[in-house]
Amino acid sequence: MKKKKKKTMISCTKDISRSSVITSFATLQCRRLPLSANNAHQTCFSTSEVSSVPLNTILSHFFHTKMLSLQPLSNPKPSSLYSSSFTPPNSLSPKTLKPIPPPKPSRNFYPSIHSILQYNRKPQLAGETPRVVVITSGKGGVGKTTTTANIGLSLARLGFSVVAIDCDVGLRNLDLLLGLENRVNYTVVEVLNGDCRLDQALVRDKRWSNFELLCISKPRSKLPIGFGGKALVWLVDALKTRDEGAPDFIIIDCPAGIDAGFITAITPANEAVLVTTPDITSLRDADRVTGLLECDGIRDIKMMVNRVRTDMIKGEDMMSVLDVQEMLGLPLLGVIPEDSEVIRSTNRGYPLVLNKPPALAGLAFEQAAWRLVEQDSMEAVMVEEEPKKRGFFSFFGR
Repeated sequence: MKKKKKKTMISCTKDISRSSVITSFATLQCRRLPLSANNAHQTCFSTSEVSSVPLNTILSHFFHTKMLSLQPLSNPKPSSLYSSSFTPPNSLSPKTLKPIPPPKPSRNFYPSIHSILQYNRKPQLAGETPRVVVITSGKGGVGKTTTTANIGLSLARLGFSVVAIDCDVGLRNLDLLLGLENRVNYTVVEVLNGDCRLDQALVRDKRWSNFELLCISKPRSKLPIGFGGKALVWLVDALKTRDEGAPDFIIIDCPAGIDAGFITAITPANEAVLVTTPDITSLRDADRVTGLLECDGIRDIKMMVNRVRTDMIKGEDMMSVLDVQEMLGLPLLGVIPEDSEVIRSTNRGYPLVLNKPPALAGLAFEQAAWRLVEQDSMEAVMVEEEPKKRGFFSFFGR
């Protein structure tokens, strides 16, 4: 006596892949049933008709399906292809057909992925706006202009409007680091003389439209005798009351030394960032500048330690960040490691924070800008390393 073959129906729900549909119809046999209100979203086929069903019809029915489940057919309608005397067994449990996984891509399939520093939230701007920040140091060549360019663009990338003022008279370099040297047509001197408007002297960065540059004077030019702290205060007040709205940050790049240019740059500021390097000459000048800032009424002073080399610190050839913080007694805004990319970015006129993939020093500048927005600081911690175990062969230099 011939055994009756069990017929298993296949029902499809939403979001199935094409490969699963084609594979299922190549291996299973189903029969088309009329659609009703209850199964309007399902379509069933039987192998007796699968050869007559076009592939386009199969794909049109199953293109938006997700999973396949094997279920017994309950109460089927009698037809010539299905015997009414056959009853599906109750022992047949529903099973799920897993879609066939796609083939693993080759090693060169994916494009190169650049690591970009991303935060899960936008920093909360603390304090009253606009915040006037002067970036200064007593000694020259410690990285004031580099810090101004990278901190300013990092703030612009965070969504804040920034105006950077280069107060170095006759020796301006901020436009070179930003790649804007060919676009500076007017300076503050022309604004004070009435030769142009203030908005004409502002140079907007094409990469980030919320970042603007303002230079005090042209290279190799002398500042008028009447220009001083009061003139710079007037300039800052004009930026606060302009038609486009006051910027969130006004960053002043202070010249080196403690002469008249230094006094002029710190006059309108209400907070300062002191840039120093871990050497005794820079620290002595930084300590002197800290006293001058406090005498001028600036109490919010943070420091950034630039050009830190961990290998020299381990060899006790350079002071650690903790030693610098203990000597100056200032809250720490950031630590910038020594990086050869700084020289490359300076020569190209492309700030370090815009590099892809970002350099280590660029990430440190971005973190420092984040702390500056929220008026936060970091803390240096002493980490002691366990001495390496010396074995028997260490006597022989191994």
